[in-house]
Amino acid sequence: MEKLKLHYDVDGEDFTSAGEASTDVKRVLRRLGFDSDTMRRVAICMYEGEINLVIHGGGGVADVEVDENEIVIVLVDHGPGIPDVEQAMQEGWSTASQTVRELGFGAGMGLPNMKRYSDEIAIESTVGEGTTVTMKIRPAG
Repeated sequence: MEKLKLHYDVDGEDFTSAGEASTDVKRVLRRLGFDSDTMRRVAICMYEGEINLVIHGGGGVADVEVDENEIVIVLVDHGPGIPDVEQAMQEGWSTASQTVRELGFGAGMGLPNMKRYSDEIAIESTVGEGTTVTMKIRPAG
């Protein structure tokens, strides 16, 4: 399989469109014949990432590269950055506003779930400049 590249712009003002990229990636993986566990893991990582882009990053981009050995997801925002990545990785830790929490988001499970469902995760963040999250998921088999 030739490497497939997908690109998505994530609107930082629109909770209703968050999840569209993860749905599209899952559809593409299904069409390519990936197993259901891999599709589920990728969809969870993408969705959590999209929500974080909306809640914390003011929007951003999601780039996905797919080949038979690995799916790489790169999420980039130009938001406020993460002052303490280690703390942000703790389940339940969140800087989401009360308004976001009232919408049912911001429970502090985004980054922990991204770590749990990816095979590798790297987070580069600079306060005042933004954050890049790179996740790699390897298909079973």
